[in-house]
Amino acid sequence: MDDINLHYRFLNWRRRIREIREVRAVRYRERLKRMLRDGDVLRYHGNSDEVGCFVAARPLSKRNRYFEVTIIETGVRGMIAVGLVPQFYKLDHQPGWLPNSVAFHADDGKLYNGNTVGQQFGPKCCRGDRIGCGISLDGEDGQLTVFFTKNGHEVGNVEIPASPDGLYPAVGMHSLGEEVLLDLNAEWGMEEDDGQMIVDSHEEDWARLHDVKVTGTLLEYVGKGKSIVDVGLAQARRPLNTRFHYYELEITDAGEKCYIALGLARRDYPKNRHPGWSRGSIAYHADDGKLFHGSGVGDPFGPRCLEGDIMGCGIMFPRDFSIDGGDEIDDWDFDGVAKPFEVHNDLYANNEDEDEDEGEDLEGRKVMVRSFHSVEIRIISLRFDRKMGNRCSSLLKQ
Repeated sequence: MDDINLHYRFLNWRRRIREIREVRAVRYRERLKRMLRDGDVLRYHGNSDEVGCFVAARPLSKRNRYFEVTIIETGVRGMIAVGLVPQFYKLDHQPGWLPNSVAFHADDGKLYNGNTVGQQFGPKCCRGDRIGCGISLDGEDGQLTVFFTKNGHEVGNVEIPASPDGLYPAVGMHSLGEEVLLDLNAEWGMEEDDGQMIVDSHEEDWARLHDVKVTGTLLEYVGKGKSIVDVGLAQARRPLNTRFHYYELEITDAGEKCYIALGLARRDYPKNRHPGWSRGSIAYHADDGKLFHGSGVGDPFGPRCLEGDIMGCGIMFPRDFSIDGGDEIDDWDFDGVAKPFEVHNDLYANNEDEDEDEGEDLEGRKVMVRSFHSVEIRIISLRFDRKMGNRCSSLLKQ
């Protein structure tokens, strides 16, 4: 009877995961019309009689409150708008023209707040100017303060009704030749304080950092991101033990592909390999939800993880486990979940064989390793297809 109940619970769990993935596929998708996107560059692609509009995949939030647009070319009329709109905003209207949207327009310096008639707000903007838009959560109940900037200086702000579904960064264009550079991860208010703040870098917590930058509790990938070997690795100075047996990470920026992995690995693990790819390691990979256990072939294990998700990894030690009794940590044999079937990993398919030092048999005491979704890290690796992108908050829970 217990086996039957467990089977039904497993089937319900798989159905629920499938539903979540389907909802996310629709929800977290950028929208654009009469525009072309090339990396972070947006170009108008219409006939100047019709509006082009871009709406980002994710709304502004507590973690990401600000974005910027740099004008590369003003085109014929410079009718570029920067602001916030609902997720399913009509793409043939400039941001700010329709209800529940607000935008600063570069051609006339006016603020459009749910109306096709604008109010004088700030200076006009031209080629090379940088327009920013952000939110402040200090407003009264039910109200949201939206502010706009030009070249790093605040122009003004306006209070609008807060939307339960969030407001999404948007860019509008309306004439030939208009082109902008989009930065959805811009930061506001940091430059003024840089000379006055002293931040604990937490670098002493890490034994090895390869192509990973540490800023406080934030880990950021800074490698080339051009090939499979361009992996960034952060490995903690101290191993997990019976007293401190669990850690977590929160994905604050998933980058383009979310090539983020967390797990456990031996002390001399190769720096250009994701945890789980080489022997003596096990890891849960955020981009595909697979478990990799000393191999480039992963098995279905859990849901994919995105920005805002919290991942964790811990060890269930045997009752009689004792480091003092001779159980050397470097000799652990990570015994994960059973592998129902193998799934090929295209990223690993054409890679070279394991490093020379991986030919040794790793034997030792077995421990149970458990990974969690929505539960931060001792070993983390990041890889990205562009030069920057993946960011993780790595507050270690002990």
